[in-house]
Amino acid sequence: MIRNAEKNIHLLNQARVRALEDLEKILSEKENLKGEINVLEMKLAETDARLRVAAQEKIHVELLESQLEKLQDKLQSRVSSEERQDINNSVSSSQSDIVNSFSPDLDSLRAENISLKDELQVLKAELGNIRETYQRVQMLEEERALLDASLKEFEIKLTASHEDVSKISSLKSECTSLYEKVEDLQRLLDKATERADQAILVLQQNQELRKKVDRLEESLSEANGYKLSSEKMQQYNDLMQQKLKLLDERLQKSDEEINYYVQSYQDSMKEFQDTLNNLKEESKKKAEDESVPEKPVEFWSNLLLMVDGWFLEKKISVNQAELLREMIWNREGKICDAYMLSKEKNERDIIATFLKLTSSSTGVRLHIVHIAAEMAPVAKVGGLGDVVAGLSKALQKKGHLVEIVLPKYDCMQYECVKDLKALDMPIESYFDGRLFKNKIWVGTVEGLPVYFIEPQHPAKFFWRNQFYGEQDDFKRFSFFSRAALELLLQAGKKPDIIHCHDWQTSFVAPLYWDLYVPKGLNSARICFTCHNFEYQGAAPASDLASCGLDVHHLNRPDRMQDNSASHMINPIKGAIVFSNIVTTVSPSYAQEVRAAEGGRGLEATLNSHSKKFVGILNGIDTGSWNPATDPFLKVQYHSKDIEGKTENKEALRRHLGLSSANARQPLVACVTRLVPQKGVHLIRHAIYRTLELGGQFVLLGSSPVPQIQREFEEIRDHFKTHKHARLVLKYDESLSHLIYAASDMLIIPSIFEPCGLTQMIAMRYGSIPIVRRTGGLNDSVFDLDDDTIPAEYRNGFTFLKADEQGFNGALERAFDHYTNDADGWKELVLKVMSMDFSWDSSASLYEELYEKSVSRARSINRT
Repeated sequence: MIRNAEKNIHLLNQARVRALEDLEKILSEKENLKGEINVLEMKLAETDARLRVAAQEKIHVELLESQLEKLQDKLQSRVSSEERQDINNSVSSSQSDIVNSFSPDLDSLRAENISLKDELQVLKAELGNIRETYQRVQMLEEERALLDASLKEFEIKLTASHEDVSKISSLKSECTSLYEKVEDLQRLLDKATERADQAILVLQQNQELRKKVDRLEESLSEANGYKLSSEKMQQYNDLMQQKLKLLDERLQKSDEEINYYVQSYQDSMKEFQDTLNNLKEESKKKAEDESVPEKPVEFWSNLLLMVDGWFLEKKISVNQAELLREMIWNREGKICDAYMLSKEKNERDIIATFLKLTSSSTGVRLHIVHIAAEMAPVAKVGGLGDVVAGLSKALQKKGHLVEIVLPKYDCMQYECVKDLKALDMPIESYFDGRLFKNKIWVGTVEGLPVYFIEPQHPAKFFWRNQFYGEQDDFKRFSFFSRAALELLLQAGKKPDIIHCHDWQTSFVAPLYWDLYVPKGLNSARICFTCHNFEYQGAAPASDLASCGLDVHHLNRPDRMQDNSASHMINPIKGAIVFSNIVTTVSPSYAQEVRAAEGGRGLEATLNSHSKKFVGILNGIDTGSWNPATDPFLKVQYHSKDIEGKTENKEALRRHLGLSSANARQPLVACVTRLVPQKGVHLIRHAIYRTLELGGQFVLLGSSPVPQIQREFEEIRDHFKTHKHARLVLKYDESLSHLIYAASDMLIIPSIFEPCGLTQMIAMRYGSIPIVRRTGGLNDSVFDLDDDTIPAEYRNGFTFLKADEQGFNGALERAFDHYTNDADGWKELVLKVMSMDFSWDSSASLYEELYEKSVSRARSINRT
C-alpha cells in the first residue's frame, strides 16, 4: 500500500512538473508578446506625432493661403490689370511650389497610416491569441489545484500507511516477547521434565528397596520358622534387623524426596499451565485480528530460486548451494526461521545468516599459510595488515588451520604478541651466493599462530626502524620470501595453500615452483593477492639472482620481464604468471586494472591470465572495530542505542580544542595517508568548503611525500587556533577510533581506491561516508539519493568526477540531509551501523577458491 501511494505521489509530482513547465513556456510567450506590443505602441505613438506635425503644417498652409488672398485683394485695388496678372501668376506659382513640397510628406504619412492599420489588425489577432493563452493558463492552474488536492489526499493515505507500519512493528515486538515467553516456558517445561525423570528414578530405586525389604522379611520369617537358636543365627538376625532399619530410613528419605520432586513438578506444571493459558488467550486475541497462514509451496520455491540466484551470481559456493537446497527440499524449520529473522535485512546479511546454517557442514579443512610483510596490529602500515589479520581469523573460525609468517621488525608492536619466544632451530637460507642463518621466533597474535623470521644478515634487513622505504627493499623482501619457504620446508609442513601478498612477498610464487617443489615442498597451491597495482617493485633483472632465481630463465616477456622495460624484472607480473589463484581486493578494482589506466602496465598480463583472476571485496575485523567494546572510546555504544556518539563527539572536541557551542554542528573527518592516490587536492578543498558550510573538520594522517607534508603543515599552522578545524599530521591508532566514533561524516575522495576499509569502519561507528565512485568504494557505498539502487543498500553520498564541483555536490547534499532531516539522518546512522562488513562472506569466497584449486590439483595427481 505504501509503495502504491509513493508511486501515485511520484506520478502526481511528474504531472505537476509538466504543468509548471507548460506554464513557464506560456508565460515566456506572453512576455515576448508584451515586448512586441510595446514596440508597436512606440511606433504608433511616433506616427501620431508625425500626423500631428503634418496637421499643424497643413493649418499653417491654410493660414498662408488666407493671408495671400488678403494680399491679392489689396493689390487689386492698387495695381493695374497687367501688374495684377503678373502678381497672380507669381503668387500662384509660389503657392503651387509650397503645396508640391508638402505632398511627398503627406503621401508617406498616408502610407504609414495604412501600414499602422495593418499592424493594428495583426495586434488584434495576437491579442485574441493571448486571451486564449490566458484561458489555457487558467485551466492549467485549475488542474494544478486538483493535483495539489490529490497530492494532499495521497499524503494523508501515506501517513495512515506509516501508522499501519508502526502498528505492525509494535505487533512484531509483541510477537518477539511472546517468543521469549514461549522459550521461558520451554525452559520451565524442561526443568519440570528433568525433575519428573528424577522422581521416576527415585521411585524405581524405592521399588527396588521394597523388593529387598520383602526378600529380607521372607528371610526373617523363614529364620523364625526354623527357630534357630544358635548364636550365629542370632547375629545374622540382628544384622538383618539393622539392615531393615537402614532400609526403612532410606525408604522414608526417598519418599520425602519423591514428595518434594512431585510437588516441584506439580508447581512447575501449574506455572507452565498458567503461562500457557495466558499465551493461548493472547494468541487467540491476536488470531481474531490477524491469522498467520502456513508457509505455502510458493514460499519454498522462492527460497530455492533465491539460493540458485546467489549461486549463479557467485555469491555462494557450490557446496553451500547444495546444502541450502537440501534444507529447502526437506523443508527444514531452521532455514525457514533464518529467513524470517533476516528477511527485513539486506541481501548480504541474509546470505551471511544462511551461510551460518552451512558452517557446521563445511567440507575439507585446509592448512593455509600467509606469507606477508604486514599483519595488524603487530606490524601495520596500511590496509594490507588489516586484511591479513581479518581474513586469517575468519578462516580460522571456519575450522581451517591458519598460520602467518612475518619479518621480525625492530619497530613492530611487541606488546601485541603473546608468548613470544625464539626457537632453538636456526634456519639457513641462500642469498648472494652463500647461506645465512635466520633466527625463528614464534608467538600468537589475537589467537593466530605467527612465525617471525629474523635474518642474521650483516645488512640487518629488518632492523631499520621502519617497515618500508629503504633503497634495498627488493633485496630485503626477496631474502625474506626465500627464508619463509625454507622455514616451511625445514619444519616439514605440508600446507594446502600458500597465500602471498603484494610485491614484497610476490617472489614466493616463482621461488616455490622453480626451487622448492623439486626439494619436496610440493603440497601447496599458490594464491597471490595484489592490494594495489600502483606499487609493483620493479628492479634491474640482475637483482633477482640474489635469492637464487635464474635471471635468464625468468627475464622473458611471458614470465617476469617488465612490460615497459626489457632490462627490468616485475615481481607482481611474476606472481600473476606463477600463481594458481590471483585476486585483488574488490570486483570494481578488478575491472579497472584490466584497462590501461588502472593496470599500470600490467593490463595485458592480467587479461591473458583472466581465468584465474578475481576481485573479492575485503571485510573488516568486527572484533577490533566494535563501538560496543572499543576501549579507545569515551563511551561505548551500539546500533540499538547511539547516544554515545554525541558524548564521543564532545570528548573529541575537548581533546582537540574545538568549539562545543553547537552540539548539532556537523563534524566532518578524514583519516588517511596523504598521498596523490587519496585525492589530496580534494581533501585540502574539503577543509575550506566544510567551514564555509558551517561545519567542523578534523584530519588525521601524514604523508611520505615531503612536499605534500609541508603543504599540510602550513594548513595545520594556519588553523592552529581555529575553533572549527584541526589537523593532526601523524598516525595515531587510539585517536582514529575516537574520530570514527565522533564524526558525523567521513570523506574519501580517492582518485583510485582498490578497496578501502575506512568507509566500512566509518559505517560500523555510525559515520556516513562521502566517497568518489571508484574501486572498492563503488562496491560498498551507494548514494542515498540514487533511486536506481534499492533503498536498503543506500548508505552514503557519492560523486564521480574527481574535481571540486563533483565533491561539493556530494558534501552539500550530505549537509542538507543532516541539517533539515534529523530523524532521517538518525535512521541512516542506525542502518549503516547494522550493515555486515565482516570477513564472513569474503572468507567464504576465498575458501571456495582454495577448495577448487586444491581439488583440481588432487584430481590431477590421482590421474
